[in-house]
Amino acid sequence: MQVTSEGIVLHFIRYGESSVIATLFTRDFGRQTYMVNAARSRKSKNKASLLQPLFLVDLVAYQKKSSDIHRIKEIRSNHTYQNIPFDITKSTQAIFLAEVLYKTIHEQESYTELYDFIKNALLYFDLMEEGWANFHLYFLFHLTEYMGFMPDTTKTGFEGWFDMRKGAIVPFEPPHPMFANKEATEYIIQLAGLKINELAKLKMSRSMREYLLSVFLDYFQLHFDDLGEIKSLKVLQEIFS
Repeated sequence: MQVTSEGIVLHFIRYGESSVIATLFTRDFGRQTYMVNAARSRKSKNKASLLQPLFLVDLVAYQKKSSDIHRIKEIRSNHTYQNIPFDITKSTQAIFLAEVLYKTIHEQESYTELYDFIKNALLYFDLMEEGWANFHLYFLFHLTEYMGFMPDTTKTGFEGWFDMRKGAIVPFEPPHPMFANKEATEYIIQLAGLKINELAKLKMSRSMREYLLSVFLDYFQLHFDDLGEIKSLKVLQEIFS
């Protein structure tokens, strides 16, 4: 069956001399894996350049319900980024977030709300001039809403700790290690209340940014047993150091 959709590139690997196997999160069919024949050949019109992490594409594909890998007939850019491919900090964030999405999005069915959240966030991120250093934190926090485990950031006492096991702010320090300290918890509460166009208001040190990121990854790990090591994390940390 021939289908059309738009998609967000999550991952790709080379296959053979000139082909590519790409995993996309499509708006109409969820996560799908496609063979892109001759993507790296001279006559391919540079298809491989469209398959970079979190690039937005339009595609025509042949799909079979009985097959795990489908075949792309046509692929073209849905939107050309102005800054993400050329700004090393933004491109590194994109690579990191693509890896997280690749390891957490598994459903092979349409989830338009999640798709639109990712796409709209990326379009705004591409053009951000301020506050973009904390974009990946904003993205991960708000991604939890669509994944079904958004934290309850209601503060019930004078002090608060983010308890990852409960997924909520608690008034007393938890008796286990899966929690964020009080300072980081205040930043989480701020993230919960900020819109993406207000990210420039969020000021934090590099060490706090790294700590918050580790908290969010631990929180995701509680909900995705197969999350494993995020290989691009080290590069992201080096870029921000």
